[in-house]
Amino acid sequence: MSYIEEMLEFNKKFVENIEYVPDADVSKRPKKKMAIVACMDTRLVRLLPAALNLKDGDAKIIKNAGAVVNYPFGDIMRSLFIAVYELGVEDIVVIGHYDCGVQGLEASQLIQKMKARNIEQEKFDTLAYYGIDVNKWLKGFDKVENSVLDTVNIIKNHPLMPADVRVHGFVMDPSNGRLDKVVS
Repeated sequence: MSYIEEMLEFNKKFVENIEYVPDADVSKRPKKKMAIVACMDTRLVRLLPAALNLKDGDAKIIKNAGAVVNYPFGDIMRSLFIAVYELGVEDIVVIGHYDCGVQGLEASQLIQKMKARNIEQEKFDTLAYYGIDVNKWLKGFDKVENSVLDTVNIIKNHPLMPADVRVHGFVMDPSNGRLDKVVS
């Protein structure tokens, strides 16, 4: 049985047994008026909310590889604008972490892995034709603190971000949840 089949079987029983009942006061608006941009690292799934004392409904958590905003008009910024303008977010917190898989990531190595999985050069040429610099897009970062600071600056200085939204940056230790302040 594949994991997807196993997951679907579990889910069916989960729903039938009513194993989840949402808290009555949880809504789509975050109670703490906070949005968090964090890394998708599996070590942070339980650790991040636990280390920040977050419960269901407290914050919007947006995850991606490296907790990075590379493009000021991409999906992360779109989500943040919806959180600010539609859901009442007043604080945005960027949380990178030590020992991140994106740190030191070389785009050329990732591209070679794609080609090994039968992605043809023609596909990369098409992206380049549309102005996408794949090497820049897939490149990791050198130092997590600098990456967090760069992301904070993109968010804070975005022309559509209101000046009254506070933007903070931290780095988390994935072994114990300790936060180190980069900017607040």
